[in-house]
Amino acid sequence: MKSTFDPQNDLTELRGKVIIVTGGNRGTGLATVKHLARAGATVYMAARNEGKALQAIEKLNHEGLQPGNGKVKWLKLDLSDPREAKRAAETFMEKEKRLDVLVNNAGVLSGPFEKSADGLSNMVVVNYLSSFVFTRTLISLLTSTATEFNSDVRIVNLASIAHRFTPSGVKFSEIEDLNVQYRGKIMPGFMRYAHSKLLDILWTRSLQKHFNSVSPPIPIVAMSIHPGGVDTFSHNWPLPWFWKPIVALAINDAEHGSYTSVFAAAAKVVRDEREKYCGAYLDNKPVGRIAVPSATARDDKLADDLWSLTMSLLKDLGI
Repeated sequence: MKSTFDPQNDLTELRGKVIIVTGGNRGTGLATVKHLARAGATVYMAARNEGKALQAIEKLNHEGLQPGNGKVKWLKLDLSDPREAKRAAETFMEKEKRLDVLVNNAGVLSGPFEKSADGLSNMVVVNYLSSFVFTRTLISLLTSTATEFNSDVRIVNLASIAHRFTPSGVKFSEIEDLNVQYRGKIMPGFMRYAHSKLLDILWTRSLQKHFNSVSPPIPIVAMSIHPGGVDTFSHNWPLPWFWKPIVALAINDAEHGSYTSVFAAAAKVVRDEREKYCGAYLDNKPVGRIAVPSATARDDKLADDLWSLTMSLLKDLGI
């Protein structure tokens, strides 16, 4: 699948800019890191496993980061515990005095329903809560960067078109509303994933509302995106050389699958038409298209309820 978006020509000047991409050591995250570093940025690959991250960085350096000659660094980030996410953000702020773009890319697609030590769905912790804490901890640095002359600060949250499969009647009045198991549903694991991605879109709306409502408004653009289907699996199948071109007829490879993330993070048009993209939900057909999420994902009261529940939860956890 091809795209008219060209990361070599359609990105802003990123030299001197600092970016974080979570889960950036493989797949679309790694491709996102590569494109942003090639445009000149210092990109922090936020990932849990140091060995895998350094191996990915070595691969990028070996391939070369021309033409922009940016840099890629590792930041330890473990999203399985929101406390660790907070520590990672604090560590970053000891290293850097600016943050221009945060791409919350990391997440899990499937798995059995399990609870964390805090009694929360592991998928919700990884796909939503820890990213919320990581971002909240970095808000002061993002804000100070945004107040600089000619700033272009963005937060990009990876959601999914799967959010549309979340059943109606979702509510966020108590902690157990984050632990919905979808027992008795077809593919309950997928339903839990869809639910977690709904959280990401609602959270993004609340973030933008916060930035716009303070006085003076904080010039940060928050976006959620659907990156499209991405082939991160055919290389594990028998005879991958046979299957890869067939799979490519239906979905993107990681390189092109990263384009919506890269667009949201650094496309010139987002800078030039900032108001248009504030709080927007983007998809990949074509890359960067402002799309309309589900009615549930557009529910401002639901977004407010989720925000309040999350803040109350974090207060109880002492985070």
